[in-house]
Amino acid sequence: MNETSPITDPVENGPAGEAFYTAPSPLPAGVPGDPVYVRRLDNPAAALEAGENWLVLYRSQDVRGGAVATSGIIALPDRNEHPVPAGGYPLVSWAHGTVGVANIVAPSRDRGDTGASPMNAYPNDLLNSFLRRGWAVAMTDYEALGTGTEDHLHPYLLGASEANGVLDIVLAARRLFRGRIGEKYAIVGHSQGGQAALFAARYAPERVDSGLVGVAAIAPSNHALGLVRIGAADPNVGEGFAFTPLFLAGAIGGNPGIDPAQVLSDEALLIWPHVRDRSRAELSADDSWGGILGSNQFRGTYPNRPNDHQKLFETELGAMNPKVEIKVPVRIAQADNDLRVKASLLPPFKGTDDLVDELNETNKKHGVEVEYARYAEKSDDAVKVPENDPYALGVHFATINHDAAALSDWIHDLFTQA
Repeated sequence: MNETSPITDPVENGPAGEAFYTAPSPLPAGVPGDPVYVRRLDNPAAALEAGENWLVLYRSQDVRGGAVATSGIIALPDRNEHPVPAGGYPLVSWAHGTVGVANIVAPSRDRGDTGASPMNAYPNDLLNSFLRRGWAVAMTDYEALGTGTEDHLHPYLLGASEANGVLDIVLAARRLFRGRIGEKYAIVGHSQGGQAALFAARYAPERVDSGLVGVAAIAPSNHALGLVRIGAADPNVGEGFAFTPLFLAGAIGGNPGIDPAQVLSDEALLIWPHVRDRSRAELSADDSWGGILGSNQFRGTYPNRPNDHQKLFETELGAMNPKVEIKVPVRIAQADNDLRVKASLLPPFKGTDDLVDELNETNKKHGVEVEYARYAEKSDDAVKVPENDPYALGVHFATINHDAAALSDWIHDLFTQA
């Protein structure tokens, strides 16, 4: 470190309470990653106990290049336990899993009293372990999750949008904590965040021009189009199709010309507004999307004969599959007995096994082969649901902790390479 440049904390300029999430209008001029507001986090439910937590609102972009303000948390290791190393702390940019698109369920804004709170809290053991290793952690909320309006919903699974959030918070961290945040960073995510992490690695070379050492995805969302078609075609399947409004919110983010009234059945259209104020878990309730079979959620004869708006919807769903070009090491972890993201499905439908094959085929020209940690259900290394699983989050979440040691060692090796 240069002793003539003492480390200083950023000047806190963010308003108290939820006013923090409303950006100045117009947004101040700048470039992606420029901080808009920053203050110490005062939300214990969202804080990581192993470090110091800062709430940030930073400049980013939507998929059409429009300026947006995105919220998140930057956590730094305890300086007493981990003095700032020469070159600064390496950084992990964390991409969170599905919680919904309602503002109140954004990880930085969730105060432990929403239907998404268990999902938001579950990764904290992993993220705290990163801090204890001496790595900083940046946690985006994603575009319009926490900061959205009635007309600007979080564009769920829209790859380029998620990538902007995951990458621009890296830039924000470097600018806010000069001398404390170094150049090296890794991207890690779970579920929706696993898909977001892979897209972020795809866009990293053109958005953050240096420092990415690798990307890891735990049970990454994939092949969304096939999942929607399965749910819409099977009259005996209904559970889990609380994802329909989330998929539609993401599709509209990619193509605002999609009309929900042309995609959804009349019954589903009546509860479409629930997406704005309910968590994903609450959307599963019987009085919401959980009460409508997947085969009854769409207008007309979908998926057999989609109308024009449903075709546009399907185009966006197809683009959400993270079969992308990546030029850095890639690691994917998947449990055979995950009931939410499937390792494999009967053809023609596809799961994580197929995604790994797709990534290997797409990136062999870059010399990249996915390190695939596939936990077989009947092996000694099978992922098991903890006995104390009060929220019944199952193997889909248990894989985070099951894979933590191997994942952390993988990241450590990348950070310590010359």
